[in-house]
Amino acid sequence: MQAASELSQTVGVQRACQALGIPRASYYRKQRTAPMAPTAPAGPCPRALTSAERQTVRETLYSERFADQSPREVYATLLDEGQYLCSVRTMYRLLKEEQAVRERRDQLRHPQYQKPELLATAPCQVWSWDITKLLGPQKWTYYYLYVILDIFSRYVVGWMLAHRESQDLAARLIRDSVQRQQVGEDQLTIHSDRGPAMISQTVAQLLGTLGVTKSHSRPHVSNDNPFSESQFKTLKYVPEFPDRFQSYEHALTFCRGFFTWYNDEHYHSGIGLLTPAMLHYGQADQVRQARQAVLQTAYAAHPERFVNGPPTPAPTPQAVWINPPPTTSQTDPAHKKRLPENHCPQEPNAPLVHPRLGYPSSGCSPAEPDSVSPSNFHPNPTPNPIQCHLVTHAIPQKTLGGLGGNPPGNCP
Repeated sequence: MQAASELSQTVGVQRACQALGIPRASYYRKQRTAPMAPTAPAGPCPRALTSAERQTVRETLYSERFADQSPREVYATLLDEGQYLCSVRTMYRLLKEEQAVRERRDQLRHPQYQKPELLATAPCQVWSWDITKLLGPQKWTYYYLYVILDIFSRYVVGWMLAHRESQDLAARLIRDSVQRQQVGEDQLTIHSDRGPAMISQTVAQLLGTLGVTKSHSRPHVSNDNPFSESQFKTLKYVPEFPDRFQSYEHALTFCRGFFTWYNDEHYHSGIGLLTPAMLHYGQADQVRQARQAVLQTAYAAHPERFVNGPPTPAPTPQAVWINPPPTTSQTDPAHKKRLPENHCPQEPNAPLVHPRLGYPSSGCSPAEPDSVSPSNFHPNPTPNPIQCHLVTHAIPQKTLGGLGGNPPGNCP
């Protein structure tokens, strides 16, 4: 290529490439990628201010007279007095060099909130709760549905329907749900958004008394509480969900039937097509063994129909995250985020072990009938999973029972 470059100065590029048998495209490509010769450093711009002029501008801006005025006001004031030092942009440039450009007014600066990173490897480790509105019979009338969800098993451990959003009602639901599930101290983390009831002192004091860790979503971040939002979508997209509820009793009857179906009959795709009750009460392994036997029988009868080999049941989750931390391969080393100390393994290949010692415990039990949770949950937490029919059922007809039979008395 060097010979072609020297010859092209005499006979031209086209003839030089033809003589040497080099494509012209390769010649031009080599010329573009050739290292450029070092250039001499540029000297000072002839339009730049001298050192004395720059010092004069600084002293003027820092003077007691103009200390509380912006560069634009200083510029206009000096022009009215028949004096021109420099442009407004140059004033800002000189101030920026000394880090003197900032918001001078006393305005609120929002702190940098840390992303919540929560890990659940078994039931009753991380709960997520939220409140949604159900449209009432008339415009501007609503019923408020409180729902607490276990993110590992997707099991609704407690719910309540009320006429208003209240921190006292939220504290009552959380307390009864924790007691009903027999959750020990320093075992549970409850995650929520930053609604008025969620960040109230009443709820915070209750969680501190119960030994429950609280966690909140970042402000104005809609995907920090995904499990509750997904559960509400399932609620509002069932075929039986009406446009409006005609009364409180109508909404209560619907919720009783829905949560019974959701916990006991709904095969959830996120937990290996198990019902939340199966995974929450430790029946997952037995159900998967029964399914594996059925699949083995089907494979033995017609192996040619299974082109990928013997089928296996859908796997159950081993770990469920809210905002999983990025791995080293997913982030640049210069911007690597610190892994949380309490809710994730310290190494990417470390075994998934819950940070709290002595967990899981055998204290999880089904909810009992009360005024804030459905009464048609499993009365026996360990039914025989072999008898569970592995087909999807429709939502059963709504029958009375579930929320204690009576609405909360302190919900006007």
